[in-house]
Amino acid sequence: MKLLITGGAGYIGSHVALAALDNGYDVTIFDDLSTGCEKNINKKTQFYKGSTLSKSDLSNLFKTESFDAVIHLAGSKAAGESMIKPFMYAKNNIIGGLNLIDECCKHKIKIFIFSSSAAVYGRPQYSPINESHPLYPTNYYGYTKLNIEENLRWFSNLKGMNYASLRYFNAAGYDLKNRVIGLEKDPQNLIPIVMETVIGIRPMVKVYGNDYNTIDGTGVRDYVHVSDLAKAHIDSIEYINREKKDITLNLGTGRGNSVLEVINKIMEISKKNIIYNFENRRDGDADIVIASAELAKDIIGWEGENSDLDTIIKSTWEIYQSSMLNN
Repeated sequence: MKLLITGGAGYIGSHVALAALDNGYDVTIFDDLSTGCEKNINKKTQFYKGSTLSKSDLSNLFKTESFDAVIHLAGSKAAGESMIKPFMYAKNNIIGGLNLIDECCKHKIKIFIFSSSAAVYGRPQYSPINESHPLYPTNYYGYTKLNIEENLRWFSNLKGMNYASLRYFNAAGYDLKNRVIGLEKDPQNLIPIVMETVIGIRPMVKVYGNDYNTIDGTGVRDYVHVSDLAKAHIDSIEYINREKKDITLNLGTGRGNSVLEVINKIMEISKKNIIYNFENRRDGDADIVIASAELAKDIIGWEGENSDLDTIIKSTWEIYQSSMLNN
C-alpha cells in the first residue's frame, strides 16, 4: 500500500513512518521542515519538501505520486501559543487541513487518518474521558482539531472518503530501537522540557500549580508511548481498508501520572538533579485528564503496550543523553 504522511519529519510523524515501513508500506513524507527534523526522515521513504498551505505544492505531489491512504500530521500543536497566535493556527491547521482534504478528494483517496487531540474535549466533565464526552475545546488549538474532524464527517458523506480521527492524549517516549534521534524543536510538553533541563538547555522546570486535587497537588495526565501511537495509525488504515467505516478513537492508557511523578522518574533514571519551581496555575488546566481507550481496543485491537512511565522515560533519556554526549 502506498502511504502519504504529511508532517512525517516531525516527532510523531517520524515514528509513524517507522511503523508503516515495519509493516511493509511504501511511504512518502511531505513536510516543510519548519518544525520537523531532516535527520529523522527515514532513507527508505520518499521525501517531498512542501507545505499544506501551498496548493501548488500539494498539486505537484499528487500529480507525481499516487497514494492509497493519507496520514495527516502536519500542523501547529502548542495549545498556549494558539491563544496568542490564533490566525497562525487557523492557517496551519484549518486551511492546511482543508487544502489536503480537497486534494485527496480530487484524487479519490479512500482512507484519511487524522491526527486529532484530546484538546477537542476541553475541561473534563468526567474521567476517564470517553469518545462520547462533550466537545468544548478551551483553546484555539483544540478548536482547529475539532474543525477538521467535523469537515471530515462532511467529506466522508459527500465524497466517500473514509477517515479515522485519532484523539491523542500525551505522546511521549522514543523508538525503542533508537531509530529516531532528532530532538523536538522548541517542545511545549512536560517530558522534553524536563529533559532539556537535565542536559542544560533550560535552567529549570516551571511547574504550573501545586494545589490540584491529586496525589501530590500537581496535574495528572495520561502519557502514551509514541510508538504505540504510531501503531494505532497503521491499525486504523487496516480497519478502514477492511470495513470501509469511519472511526473516532481516543489514544491513551486509562492511567495517569502527575507532574512530580514524571520529574522524579526522570531524576531516578537520569541520575541527575532537576531544579523546578512552582508557578501559578494556567487558565484552563484541569486536575486530571485521563483517557478511556476501550473503544480503540474493541474496534482496532489497539493497546498502549509500551506506555508505562519507565519505558517512556528510559527511551527518551537514551536519546537526550546521546545528544548531550555528541555535542
